[in-house]
Amino acid sequence: MSALPADVNATSLNPMLTRRHLALLWVFLMLPAAVAARDGADPAINRPYLDADFEQWVERFERPGREVYDRREAIVAATGVKPGMHVADIGAGTGLFTLMFARQVGAQGRVYAVDISKNFIANIEHRATQAGLLNIAGIVSSQSETRLPPASIHLAFICDTYHHFEQPASMLASIHRALKPGGILVVIDFERIEGKSSNWVLGHVRAGKESVIHEIETAGFHLAGDEKLLKENFYLRFTKK
Repeated sequence: MSALPADVNATSLNPMLTRRHLALLWVFLMLPAAVAARDGADPAINRPYLDADFEQWVERFERPGREVYDRREAIVAATGVKPGMHVADIGAGTGLFTLMFARQVGAQGRVYAVDISKNFIANIEHRATQAGLLNIAGIVSSQSETRLPPASIHLAFICDTYHHFEQPASMLASIHRALKPGGILVVIDFERIEGKSSNWVLGHVRAGKESVIHEIETAGFHLAGDEKLLKENFYLRFTKK
């Protein structure tokens, strides 16, 4: 950029021109933040969960015909969960998988139900009490932090929730911190394929499988498995580097 002539100073410039330049500069400076904001989910898709009617979501999530419900036993078995392990069900929802993991890890294990919805967490804890499961702890998370203790879990499990992350880089960093060395991250989410997936998936899910893999590997994980277990969803297994 060339300097102003010696006989011209900033205050002698056309005020409208100066304001226009300042406006353009502001847009230029804000552009990286706008791009970053688009890297995650639109907050609108998470609003229905903030004051959720729990029974309504049980009917929606835990019903025959929903692939991850129909294949729930195979999904849990494929994680390799064992007695005594500590597991985090991130985006636990109604607690379908939380309760299943709690039975698998036994009294010596622990399961953290992690969700942004206080109502979901309260109801999961109620369901756990009714089922006599004393190894479940509820955590109300934020969009940037799981609030899990460092090096506290062997397995992080995310089912049909990754596409709801508004700040995926921050959440992945939080999960990475929470996993023990060599810990496992399982991510199940909808296959998003242009020209093949439903209009609902294309409009609701922000990223396809390859983009998800790239984001997670960038966060310090190694892709260890791409299980051909489901049709509507992919099933990815990562290890902490």
